[in-house]
Formats: sequence, structure tokens, C-alpha cells
Amino acid sequence: MFHYVWPILLVVLSNTVYQVCTKGVPENMNPFASLIITYLVGAAVSLIMFFVLGDSGDILAELKKTNWTSFALGFVIVGLEVGFIYAYKAGWKVSAAQIVASSILGVILIIVGYVGYKEAITWNKIVGVIVCLVGLGLINMW
Repeated sequence: MFHYVWPILLVVLSNTVYQVCTKGVPENMNPFASLIITYLVGAAVSLIMFFVLGDSGDILAELKKTNWTSFALGFVIVGLEVGFIYAYKAGWKVSAAQIVASSILGVILIIVGYVGYKEAITWNKIVGVIVCLVGLGLINMW
């Protein structure tokens, strides 16, 4: 059970710290300058963790396995990061921005899952979408 739960706990912890850090990017700092530092640190941590936790010590052999997704993910992550930085600079509250984005994302991913991966659309998912939409309405009322 732990092998199933710990990755989600890591995501929740990391996302919490991520939102606090993103909200804390200085107002007068260019978001892309901030991301340069972010990705240099991320690359260094990834390199270290590759050797500490990786099954293979041959980094070149692993890099040869790369497909288009690693490159696309690089672009997408920049969009995600800078999107939140600009959202906070525009005045979004840290308590609302992630919830709004995740709720909309959840609805979109149900459709993507159905169309792209043949995942079933169940009544639970439909009710979940309705709850998300009601929640978005409640969050945006204040």
C-alpha cells in the first residue's frame, strides 16, 4: 500500500511548497530569470538523484532512450510555472489559483482519458465534475 500512497504524498507536499515558492517570486523579478535558477537547481538535483536512486549508472544509455515527450515536457513545464507566477502577480490568491486550475484540469483530463486512452466515463466522474463546477462557483463568489 505504501508504494501506492507515497508518490501522491510527495506530489501533495511538493505542490504545497511549489505554490508557496511561486507566490513568493519577487514582484519586480522577470519570471523567466527566476525559472533559469529553478531549472538549474532542478537539473542538478535530477543529476544527483539519477546516480543515488537510479538502477543504471550509465546516463548516456538512459538519455538515448529519450523520445519527444521529454522535449515537450520542457516546454509545458515552463508554461505551467510561468502561468502560476503571472497568475499570482495578477492577484490570484494562493488558496484559489491551484484549486481553480486543478478543477478545470480534472474536467479536461476526463475527456482526454476517454478520447485518448479509452478510460470509462462513470457516474462517479460525472458527479465529480458537477461538484468541481459547483466548487468553482463557490470559490469565485468571494
